[in-house]
Amino acid sequence: MIECVLFDLDGTIVDTNELIISSFMYALKDNGLAPLTREEIIPHMGTTLQQQMRVFSGLEDVNGTLEKSYRSYNNEHHDELVRSFPLVKETIEELSRRGIKLGIVTTKIRPTTIKTLERFDLLKYMDTIVTVNDVTEPKPHPEPVLTAVHNLGVDPRKTLMIGDSAVDIQSAKAAGVYAAGVSWSLKGEDTLRKYDPDFIIHNMKDIIEIMERGTNES
Repeated sequence: MIECVLFDLDGTIVDTNELIISSFMYALKDNGLAPLTREEIIPHMGTTLQQQMRVFSGLEDVNGTLEKSYRSYNNEHHDELVRSFPLVKETIEELSRRGIKLGIVTTKIRPTTIKTLERFDLLKYMDTIVTVNDVTEPKPHPEPVLTAVHNLGVDPRKTLMIGDSAVDIQSAKAAGVYAAGVSWSLKGEDTLRKYDPDFIIHNMKDIIEIMERGTNES
């Protein structure tokens, strides 16, 4: 029986895809670097900002003007470009009503994580929030998921981690929790299936069905 549900943030419960892609495109242009297409950016989404910046720019040191450009654009256009995915709040409300422990496990920094959750009135439902600032090793390492499990005092074998990228599934499986990929991931359902998730969620309400039928029927 699932007693805890952990969520990735970007691309999973909040549609920040256009904001992230636009922020990368702006940062590269603002720093005189070669532009990238959406198709070149999407496969790397889900890893840390620094990891993505190094891949996109070919530079090792990305913590200066490149990151500043990204964050400046991202902050300025945040409320304009972010959207909620369908049935997110209703499902999270229902999980909370049932006494399920809830948490966020993300590679975002804490300030923007809080800002995004507050934007959609989701912060109040989260019993723990684990950001890239809270761990030594980000996803796909198991540390972020294990940190959330430890914070909540729950059994990993009764925990479900939901995400839109390979690193979410890899982190979950390495931590010994159930892993679910969302079919609305920009990377595509077929890509997520390569990492052997226990479930593919096509609708947020599928989480309720998983809980009701148990984890034996993936």
